[in-house]
Amino acid sequence: MKSPSQSKFFYFDYNATHPPFLNFLTESLNEYAGEYYNPSGATRFSLRNQGKIESVRKYFAGLTGKNERGFVFSSTGTEANYLLLRYLRESNPDLKELIVSPFEHSSMYSAIRDLGFSPRLIQTDFSGVIDLKSLRSLLLENPVPILCLYAGNETGVLQPVERIASLAKEFGVSFFSDLMQAFGKIHVDFSLFDGFSFSSHKIGGGLGSALSFVPNTKIDYHVFGGGNQENGHRAGTENIQALLSFQKSTEFQMKHLSEKEERLKKFQIQIETRLETLGCKIIAKDSPRLPNTSFVMLPLEDIDFFLLGMEEKNTIISTGSSCKSRAREASSSLIAMGYSKEEALRCIRISTGIHTTQDEIDFLSEASEELILKFKSF
Repeated sequence: MKSPSQSKFFYFDYNATHPPFLNFLTESLNEYAGEYYNPSGATRFSLRNQGKIESVRKYFAGLTGKNERGFVFSSTGTEANYLLLRYLRESNPDLKELIVSPFEHSSMYSAIRDLGFSPRLIQTDFSGVIDLKSLRSLLLENPVPILCLYAGNETGVLQPVERIASLAKEFGVSFFSDLMQAFGKIHVDFSLFDGFSFSSHKIGGGLGSALSFVPNTKIDYHVFGGGNQENGHRAGTENIQALLSFQKSTEFQMKHLSEKEERLKKFQIQIETRLETLGCKIIAKDSPRLPNTSFVMLPLEDIDFFLLGMEEKNTIISTGSSCKSRAREASSSLIAMGYSKEEALRCIRISTGIHTTQDEIDFLSEASEELILKFKSF
């Protein structure tokens, strides 16, 4: 499957964005260019394009086992998360609080605040896994909806969603989850979630499409108004090209999911074993994690030179969630886990994907070792 040429670069930032599948982008663009009619129009040509959108919606409904009318397509993961919170607000107008994990993407916390909720944070520790006793205590105090992502953006830690869903059912509350990092990387039991969100660019479908699912299709909610698109939940002409690519990429990722998980787990072990010999610390190493993600604390006081050195070697890694990496803020996830700000600022994230090769892993390991030994000697 074709991806953008990476002959000049070694890419290890799949959690930020997955290289787009050029085949699917081209196929989807050609289909759109051939039939570019506005799907909201009244002609049979427009209705045919609306039918394509509904076909994509039906595909995701079949994949997840959910009611297709509960799916709303939007443009980004941030918007998808806002739609989830808007739904919670409109379905619970008097609700003041939500129980929230300390690991959410910043867009989720912003949506919580903007829609007038107060977050009650679940406790955690160095494992990066939420404390289920803390969750139970919060539910006993005030049983309100739970928001907890499945896979950490930075650490890759997998939360105990089966246990969370069980507690939600016991206390009669809903369980909503940001699945941005989990979807397409591990097998997901969608029956555990009352609502969820995920995005196309995280799995190679390119930019411009994401989705939300909510359980009650009769609730009137939206982020953007002024049009009746997406059953009135998201005004704005739909991005047909992006939606078509979203489905094609999902089909491909699901077809190769088991093989990919196994291969990337082997790469993860190789990367971490090599880095540990150099004095690096693997964050939440013993916790259940995504097979493609390593969050690593370097044995260096200042990692800026390390990052520059890797960039000079045409190797792309990151310092964590893309929403914060440019600002070089300490990871809020690590702070919640008990690490200091200084420790958090020494961490890098390495994330692999379906195009990653053994040669790239070998190059990453050798380049990392060369730079760490060089800067440790100063």
